[in-house]
Amino acid sequence: MKPINNADFGKTADDYLTHRAGFPKSLFEKLQSQGIGLRNQRITDLGTGTGSLALGFAASGSQVTGIDPSASMLDAARKVAVHANLAVQFQLASAEQTQLLAKSMDIVAAGQCWHWFNRPAACKEIARILKPSGKIVVAYYDWLPLRENLVRQTEQLIEKFNPQWKGGNQLGIHPQIFGDLGEAGFNNIESLTYDEPAQYTHEGWRGRIRASAGVGATMDQATLSAFDAELKQRLEEISPDDKLLIPHRVFILIASPPC
Repeated sequence: MKPINNADFGKTADDYLTHRAGFPKSLFEKLQSQGIGLRNQRITDLGTGTGSLALGFAASGSQVTGIDPSASMLDAARKVAVHANLAVQFQLASAEQTQLLAKSMDIVAAGQCWHWFNRPAACKEIARILKPSGKIVVAYYDWLPLRENLVRQTEQLIEKFNPQWKGGNQLGIHPQIFGDLGEAGFNNIESLTYDEPAQYTHEGWRGRIRASAGVGATMDQATLSAFDAELKQRLEEISPDDKLLIPHRVFILIASPPC
């Protein structure tokens, strides 16, 4: 997945918070079976956004710091944490310069954001802040564009309004992360993928799409309004039923820090 250089998720923080499906409960259960996300573990969630991973870990009793370079996204994450009565420390910083102490973290996590990092610099910083016994976990929960399904038709509409966007036709697998971590000296690399659909209403799917890099984070307001109106019309034509079951794939990669 090639990131769009001028994407600003702060522009779409409200849609991101309201409509993007967070990571499913099953992801946290699988991570716990691997010793990740346990009570009192010190966890840093890089690129936390509205805090989906951070809040999931905090719900299990982990001591979590969520880091993001967008103040708007962090404000949204704080509101969710307060509403859920979860204790998460949120910090304005980047994955490449977290400002955290060396060898202070049991777990470093990155959810739905690895492709936005300066990856060699992020790997170096993660290796610096992880304890020798620690783990890094990179996770994605991606929609799946299958031939002529609603997801692919939505992608084609994004491509029509934003030709710069090149994020379509992905399979929810992220092979570049294996290379990134391997070249940085991380070891014991293992991965897991499985499919779990997410349920949306028409309004929810439109909001989810507005909260993506190729839409709300990059389009000007006039283009965004025209795009959203056409998506609304297509949804009514394609699926009169307001309940949408959107195929998604979970991808998890876990590794140990360099020796």
